[in-house]
Amino acid sequence: METEMMNFEPIRLDAMSNVKLMNRVDRKFWFHEAELQAILLSVMPFYKALKIGESSRLSYATTYFDTPDNILYRLHHNGKLSRIKIRRRTYLETDLSFLEIKFKTNKGRTIKRRMPTTLGEEIFTITEGEFIQANTSFMAEELIPGLTNAFSRTTLVSIEMNERCTIDTGIKFGWNQREKILSNLVVVEVKSAGRTRNSPLVQALHDHGIRESGFSKYCVGKMAVDPNVKHNAFKAKMRTIDKHILNRAS
Repeated sequence: METEMMNFEPIRLDAMSNVKLMNRVDRKFWFHEAELQAILLSVMPFYKALKIGESSRLSYATTYFDTPDNILYRLHHNGKLSRIKIRRRTYLETDLSFLEIKFKTNKGRTIKRRMPTTLGEEIFTITEGEFIQANTSFMAEELIPGLTNAFSRTTLVSIEMNERCTIDTGIKFGWNQREKILSNLVVVEVKSAGRTRNSPLVQALHDHGIRESGFSKYCVGKMAVDPNVKHNAFKAKMRTIDKHILNRAS
């Protein structure tokens, strides 16, 4: 994908302050990577691509936290509209790590709050514990690592600077010495302050027959590598991924 990104006008990280979109509407799409090149070519006039150093394909590593009985996973699985995720994420090219809390409201908005941290620590600092307690109904002592996740991300920013789109590939999950790699899968997330009808990327995805479909990395990954969690609500999605994405010839 790096070759396809070379023709996008670049944008640097410090120029993206107006499109952080910490309170936003997310739209998610997932499909086979064979579709990606044509989609990128069709939207090139409308977006800039985030570039750090010489690369637009950046590496991310994440640890998700949950209670020992997986209450955050179960709330999502059971269809709870208001829910949260708690994670540590490292942006490897910039060596920056954050403790992040993502809220999904019952109005369909995503609100993200974060503070600087260090990836890999399983015990929260006092400051991190205060951050968790101030922003959730949980105490840090209740939480343990529930899943690790790694992937490569390309970020597009609309020319109008009102939309940020992430394109994730090479998604890998790990837990308790189990591993699942979602080869050939692309997950696209279109992020904007409100639900817009004139997104060039959304239109391009629709033109290729790709429709919006929810995709939680935490829930898909947890189901894929933890045989003990309830997964009825996600079984059909995982079956479709396995049949039409992972096992499809390119």
